[in-house]
Formats: sequence, C-alpha cells, structure tokens
Amino acid sequence: MKRVVPLVPAVVLLGIFLVGPVLWTVYLSFTNTALSGAAARSPQFTGLDNFARMIEDPALLNAVWLTVVFTVGSAVIGQNCLGMLLAVLLAGRSRLLRSAVGGVVVAAWVLPELVAAFAIYAFLNADGSLNAVLDWLGLPGQNWLYTAPMAAVVLANVWRGTAFSMLTYQAAMSDVPSDLLEAAQMDGAGPLRRFWHVTLPTIRRTVLSNLLLITLQTIGVFALIYVLTAGGPGEASQTLPLLMYEQAFVFREIGYGTATALVLLLVGGVFAAVYARTLREELR
Repeated sequence: MKRVVPLVPAVVLLGIFLVGPVLWTVYLSFTNTALSGAAARSPQFTGLDNFARMIEDPALLNAVWLTVVFTVGSAVIGQNCLGMLLAVLLAGRSRLLRSAVGGVVVAAWVLPELVAAFAIYAFLNADGSLNAVLDWLGLPGQNWLYTAPMAAVVLANVWRGTAFSMLTYQAAMSDVPSDLLEAAQMDGAGPLRRFWHVTLPTIRRTVLSNLLLITLQTIGVFALIYVLTAGGPGEASQTLPLLMYEQAFVFREIGYGTATALVLLLVGGVFAAVYARTLREELR
C-alpha cells in the first residue's frame, strides 16, 4: 500500500488530462455535436453514422494516404536517415566542425513550429529565396508550395526535425565499443562495412526507439503544414490533422471531426504497434 499511495496523484492527473479527453472524444464521435445550429444546443447520439459517412468520404481516404506518405517520407526516411548520416559523418571530426554543423541543425529544431514554418514559406514561395537563387543562376522558378506541396512539407519537416535523430544517434554511437571497431578495421573492413556490420547492429534498439518517437510526433504535425499550404492546393497536402481541423472548426461538425481524430489515433496506433512488437523481439 505504501508503494501505491505516492502514485495516486500522478494517476489522477493522467486520468484528468489524458484519459478523460480521449474518452470524451470517443463519445463525441458517436454524436452529431456541432458548433452552431440545433446540434450545438441539443446534440444527439447518432451511433455509427459518422463512421459510415467516413467510409464513403474520398477526402478521408486521401488524408490517410497523405498522412502515411508524410510520415514515412519525413520521419522514417528523411529525419531518421539524414540524422544517422550526419551522426556518422561527424563522428571523430574536430570539435569546431561538430559544433558548427550541430549548431546549424539544432537551430531549426529549437525554433517554434510557427517560426520554422514561416521561414520555410519565405524560402519556397513564388517570391522566395529559392526562386531568387534559381533566377540568379538563369534557371526557371516556380511556386513550389503549389506545384509540389507534399514534397515541400516533407522537406520542411525533415529540415526542422532532423536534429533529434542526429543527437540520438551521436549518443548511441559514442557507446559503441571501440575495440570492436578496431578489430574490424584490423580485419580489413572499411568505414562502410564497419558501420554496417558493427555500429548498426550495436545501436539497432536505439534506431527502433528513435523511429517510434519521431513517427508518433510526425503523424500529429499540424501548424507546419497549415502555414505552408493549409492542406492545398485543393486537398493535395491535407493530412488527417488538417482534415480533422477543417471538419470540426471550419465546417463546425465537431462529431465528424472527432471521428476523424479517432482515425488519426488508429494510424498512430498501427505504427506504434509495429515498432513496439519489433522492439520487444529485439529485447528478448
């Protein structure tokens, strides 16, 4: 009993601020709650109507697909691979070089999301820095946020979030036993083979943990995409968080918006289950 009592405040706070809102969201998804009209004054329980509507909604399928593309492109491939590459390239370099590169990469990470979004917008829009450089080189420019919206938001999220993966892998690589690397080098293994056969197997659990964290963080990205493209043009970059916002606060259909939020929760749960299962097998 004495061991349980100190945990009670933490459990109560989790119940109020985490479990409570989730349960309330689940309840609202089965109603026609709205921000205006009769449904705002007296919402009714509608059962599975919102979910039946989602099955026939092409915007939802498009948003699920774009969410997966955005997550895989900017987190699983972009942030993870670029962070590892930077960690490998900076290993053993001078402190000055590591500080300079690390400072540039971390600067994008510590910026507030809105500030980072406006910085990328100033770089990619029709009158932005990228087109100015292309014009100076005699190359044609374009409105990148309109012609390639998904590529733009993926690159923006990679730029902003790579620092976390880089720092994680730098810490993990510092714990790789030096005698293993030296033994591999004495056996004639080059840098690539030493990384593939010694370093990567040693830090594989860190890789899985990093993938889990950055994936769950990326699935819920809203402000970055909203500032850059607002989900457009049309629905070309409308991920699930933006669709949820549109349904709940633009069309004022809170019930349908919260049902969409459960789909977002489901997508995140699928990613988390895959990583958790893989990590659990690694720990055996």
